[in-house]
Amino acid sequence: MPASRLPTAEVVPAWLAAEPDRLLAFARASRHPEGGFAWLDEQGRPVPERPVETWITCRMTHVFALAVAEGRTGHTELAEHGIAALNGLLHDGEHGGWFASATATGPAGTEKRAYEHAFVILAAASAASAGIDGARGLLDEALTVFDQRFWEPEAGLAADVWDRAWTRLEPYRGANANMHAVEALLAAAEVTGDPRLLDRAIRIVGRLVGQVARGHGWRLPEHFTAEWAEVPGYNRDHPDHPFRPYGVTIGHLFEWARLAVHVRTALGTGAPDWLLESARALFGTAVRDGWSADGADGFVYTTDFAGTPVVRSRLHWVAAEAMAAAWVLHQATGDAQYLSWFRRWCDYADKYLVDRENGSWHHELDHGNAPAATVWAGKPDVYHAYQAALITLLPACASFAGGLVTGRGRA
Repeated sequence: MPASRLPTAEVVPAWLAAEPDRLLAFARASRHPEGGFAWLDEQGRPVPERPVETWITCRMTHVFALAVAEGRTGHTELAEHGIAALNGLLHDGEHGGWFASATATGPAGTEKRAYEHAFVILAAASAASAGIDGARGLLDEALTVFDQRFWEPEAGLAADVWDRAWTRLEPYRGANANMHAVEALLAAAEVTGDPRLLDRAIRIVGRLVGQVARGHGWRLPEHFTAEWAEVPGYNRDHPDHPFRPYGVTIGHLFEWARLAVHVRTALGTGAPDWLLESARALFGTAVRDGWSADGADGFVYTTDFAGTPVVRSRLHWVAAEAMAAAWVLHQATGDAQYLSWFRRWCDYADKYLVDRENGSWHHELDHGNAPAATVWAGKPDVYHAYQAALITLLPACASFAGGLVTGRGRA
């Protein structure tokens, strides 16, 4: 029988165990004087010419809230700073919802995207779990906006992009925003106790993983029409897009695998077998197609639908999600192969990704594992790396915040 908690000190390298503190120290520099959190460059310096972006503010707020929930001192004010920006600077007081980005003079990106709104839910849920002022009201509002503006009940999935006034809905539909909605809904379900949120998470995973990914040999198409018809050639001319790349995104296969295990944990003994089966299949496909696919260590960013590499850049978040997926699958199954992969990818991250000179992890490497900036410039946030380190301190759980506030995380 798999253990509910692995003997962490025996299997987690010392550098990874110490990584939360190092990442938090780096992230503190992102505090923006106008509100929210700034984009950081490769040296960890704020980039003042960029507006405050909602997704970065949400991710950093989530991380600082997890630090508070874990009992790490010195992060409450930072979590409060993030929540204040989501209740103020980044919030659209006229039409409701959240801008994509803003400055002190007003919104910079006025579109209303499901991607950012999912992260508002996640940040608010984690902050509410940690007792941060203003978080629970923010969570309630974010869930209402998601329900009224993005959720499509017939499809059991979320729409993607509205204009500011909620009058024009982009015909594009995407898997990426829905993936992050699953993570957010799981966290919100634990905070609110609302079973409808878990049901929505299950519906999303059931449709995109249980049906779409399964139907493509566990290679997930990510782009769809308004009627949820697949668009396999989407962004073929822009294959390295940071949010909507062409083809199959290897890191997302790992992320969906992790989330399927989290949903299974949330459901308990009543969880259907297909969740774990799907997680294992997605993981296997990501390893086969993505790891050292061009002869060098590291994960390629994307492949085509036959598994051939398209964008060979190595992005840090892919390795982080691979580590996290391997960890939770070992927790769920006790299968030693997952622990072996976890250790191998820890060694890879230690050798190539962790930046001990300037802090955090290099967000992008080229196909030779040298620092690069083709897809990402700088080090915008610590979300993926922090979660990859934190997950080794948690028992099997449905969300990071939930695992911490139940008292089963780090002592």
